[in-house]
Amino acid sequence: MNQENEQWSSKLGFILSSAGAAIGLGAIWKFPYVTGMSGGGAFFLIFVLFTVLIGLPMLLSEFIIGRGTGKEAISAYKKLAPASVWGWVGKLGVVGCFLLLSFYSVVGGWVLIYSGLSIGGKVISADASYSALFGSIISSPSTTILGLLIFTVINVWVVASGVQNGIEKANKYMMPLLFIFFILLVIRSLTLDGAMEGVKFFLTPDFSKITREAILYALGQSFFSLAVGFSCMVTYSSYLKKDVSLTSSAFSVVGMNLFVSLLAGLAIFPAVFAFGHEPAAGPELLFMVLPAVFSQLPFGQLFLALFLLLFLFATLTSSFSLYEIIVAAWTANGKRSRKASAWIIGGFVFLAAIPAALSESLLSSVILFKRTIFDMTDFLVSNILLPSGCLLIALFIVHRMDQVLVRDEFLIASGKAQSLYPTWYLLMKWIVPLTIILVFLNALGIVK
Repeated sequence: MNQENEQWSSKLGFILSSAGAAIGLGAIWKFPYVTGMSGGGAFFLIFVLFTVLIGLPMLLSEFIIGRGTGKEAISAYKKLAPASVWGWVGKLGVVGCFLLLSFYSVVGGWVLIYSGLSIGGKVISADASYSALFGSIISSPSTTILGLLIFTVINVWVVASGVQNGIEKANKYMMPLLFIFFILLVIRSLTLDGAMEGVKFFLTPDFSKITREAILYALGQSFFSLAVGFSCMVTYSSYLKKDVSLTSSAFSVVGMNLFVSLLAGLAIFPAVFAFGHEPAAGPELLFMVLPAVFSQLPFGQLFLALFLLLFLFATLTSSFSLYEIIVAAWTANGKRSRKASAWIIGGFVFLAAIPAALSESLLSSVILFKRTIFDMTDFLVSNILLPSGCLLIALFIVHRMDQVLVRDEFLIASGKAQSLYPTWYLLMKWIVPLTIILVFLNALGIVK
């Protein structure tokens, strides 16, 4: 199916799908461990400020570019700035999504394997060592590759089905269920002995623990968790009807994202302290803490299986958006089949993800800039390419795009947006680009 024929069936479908793109590994898996490694409360506060002052205006900008052109990422910039170098902003987004999928799909495979083991009752046991279980999974080449393969196939199957029948339909069921289970998990986590130490760690700012790198991570996390910087939301909003308010949609997506990030912290850190885990444990943090929490619940095995399935769904809803930007760009000329393109792109993603999948086993000795292949790809995408993409989009929408079109798209279907426009424009013209530049210079040690 040609990208031109795709469209969301409703505003709710668009918001849930956009939230699904944003709420996935970024908010549930990555946010807790990056927060744990970066000092807790102070990092969370900086992350919230970056999300509201930088991420929200960026999300609106991508919405404006997408719906204003009705085109996917690459074609949108070409339409707005023909015969110019700005088309490379869309190309950067496509390449960035491909690189992101090359490690994101690996984690998706981990979640899938855990879901399968949990359904089989093989995660929670009386003498279980959850850190050892996680280590055995990621260090097994056959297990990680199998998880990666199945995760890739699921993504391709849904994206090949199209926007309404695939992505939108999946999000309408997955996202509400995830919220319900997350709230139940938070309630249980907060009632554990010693839980308040975790709450204090998560919500009490201690700026003495903040480093230059932590500030860069906070900025990168705000972009990663909202799926902005790679023009994913340009593609998603290109399927949106003109009777939908972009401002209210953006506020809804950001609000849900921050709420899930808060829930993730309140679910994980009280349990981390209650069970004596180290908050700076890294990427494996979630996989060690969740089983420990559910093991304390009646019917814990069942609830863990259900939650992991919903976590898998949230992971998938994010990866759908990454695949969609690549597939939409590849099929934009109308000459390529969506289904065939999805399977071909999925094959390339699978091959590209193999080195990251093996970075804890066969390729564990391959170290780049003191990082494994997996960690290096994550750092490159989250802390270099995403902020760079956001900086370019900020410069584009203020200095290159037709400002009449920008204002019209901002105000369509929302009378209240009139008062917000000057603030948004000020943020995009000055605060967003200057903040990104300063954080980069600070991380490099040039500016303190």
